[in-house]
Amino acid sequence: MIGVLRKIWAFAGNKQNEIKKSVIIDFFNAVFYALMFVAIFVVLNALVTGSTDMRVAWAALGLMLASILGRIVTRYFSMLQQTNAGYFMVAEKRIRIGDKLKVIPMGYFNQNSLGNITAMATTILGDVENQAPRVLVLVLGGLITTVVFTLAILLFDWRIGLVVAAGLLVFLWTASLTERRSRSDSPRRQAAQEGLVEAVLETVQGMGVVKAFSLDAERDKKVDRAIEESCAKETALTKALTPYNALQQVVLWLFSVGIILASILFYLGGSMTLVVCLMMLIVSFVVFEQLLSVGNGVALLQLTAASIDRANEIDRVPVMGEGGKAIAPRSFDIEFENVGFSYGKRPVLQDVNFKIPEGTTTAIVGPSGSGKTTICNLIARFWDVDFGSVRIGGRGVREYTPDSLLSNISMVFQNVYLFNDTIENNIKFGSPSATHEQVVEAAKKACCHDFITDLPDGYDTVLGEGGATVSGGERQRISIARALLKDAPIVLLDEATANVDPENEDQLQRAIESLTREKTIVMIAHRLKTVRNADQILVLNGGRVVQRGTHEELLSRPGFYADFVDARKKAIGWKLGGTVPAAG
Repeated sequence: MIGVLRKIWAFAGNKQNEIKKSVIIDFFNAVFYALMFVAIFVVLNALVTGSTDMRVAWAALGLMLASILGRIVTRYFSMLQQTNAGYFMVAEKRIRIGDKLKVIPMGYFNQNSLGNITAMATTILGDVENQAPRVLVLVLGGLITTVVFTLAILLFDWRIGLVVAAGLLVFLWTASLTERRSRSDSPRRQAAQEGLVEAVLETVQGMGVVKAFSLDAERDKKVDRAIEESCAKETALTKALTPYNALQQVVLWLFSVGIILASILFYLGGSMTLVVCLMMLIVSFVVFEQLLSVGNGVALLQLTAASIDRANEIDRVPVMGEGGKAIAPRSFDIEFENVGFSYGKRPVLQDVNFKIPEGTTTAIVGPSGSGKTTICNLIARFWDVDFGSVRIGGRGVREYTPDSLLSNISMVFQNVYLFNDTIENNIKFGSPSATHEQVVEAAKKACCHDFITDLPDGYDTVLGEGGATVSGGERQRISIARALLKDAPIVLLDEATANVDPENEDQLQRAIESLTREKTIVMIAHRLKTVRNADQILVLNGGRVVQRGTHEELLSRPGFYADFVDARKKAIGWKLGGTVPAAG
């Protein structure tokens, strides 16, 4: 139990003072609680000795009022401190998790589902938020109150005080049994909760697929199973702990009866006065009252500990910025040297070598799965290479902090994600200090100004999660406007024009060309008119660079690129003559 209390205390961080204040206030609450029994003793003593008068009545009334008011005030401030500690220590943890997610390898997101991560930030930390300070103060406060009572009883009669102390020790033994059982069952309950969140999120996010393939019943079954599993584990934990809670109550009742019997025997034997005997009979009903709350708190200790352990797991994930420095590169050359990379056990890139001079455009082509997008991810250090090195401006990307590295890079993905915010804020995402005029200028060059102004709220239109309220092509153009506004010296384009309407494609190509001039461009594309004017073309196949050169150079010799162009001509009927705007 002490270990769990320490864990909660450590998790509280800079909110430990609030918890400490709450425990101290609870001590005074116990003192005010004890005043009530002093008032009862004053009345009993006056009744037994026959010395009742108004002074006794007023004294008892004053003590009772002090006890009641003191307990109200101390309880109010104690709960205030607990609530403040719970909400803010978890809020700080959620912020730290958000910051950590920005600098950990992308592999973490492959190994942990969105449901797991969401559960960690919501339901799991919600348990900590609601339980940790309350349980800590409940257990410590209950023990403090009982100890104060025990000391007060020792002053009345040391023999009864020893009975109370013995009851406290036996109770702590039963509490340790409860905690031990909870320790084994709490993680299973935690896992079931994560599974429930994962199942619900997966179903909601894939609702289009579910409806398209008439899988409603099957998906409902999965969610139903997750709900049933969560209920089963919650019920199993309750059933497992109920006998231990009952044992705790039986122990406390037996010792309460022991206090009554001992007091009567001592009185009949003449070693205890009637006043003290009556007082002990009253005390026997309430002396262990706070320990019942402690027992409930102990049952929650391991649940809280399991939640804290799960939330702290992310702290052990290595970050990609460790040891990095805020570097301003002297140039924006990009170089891959003997790079190898794999996703788990599946190799993707093998012995990749190339150099992209500053201010040039490099196109990467190749079949699906050849490693094109992986190259962009390694440049941005979304992943770290298994061996070899990736350098920008002559410095390895591992030497940079994530912020100093990514401040030099703008990216446009094929699969665009927009945030549930206004269109203007989505465009300003990479450049928060940009003015409205700059946002509009970027939107015009990305060919999305017209459709934005046609919306009822224009640039203040709030997009749905993921940009669900606009079309795929519109999402792509907003994403391009976002990248253009950032105006970084390195631009990575992963099929940037894949979802753009044909009537807007030429305009967008010219916009990208004008805004990316004199920048270092890396583009992934399958369209010939996008790649043909690149300064160099890298042809990937099987995770290796199998060809490199300009469009004309690669066409002049047999190989993968010439076959690629020939296949495109036959499939689409494109003619390669004439001038087509470059994509960089």
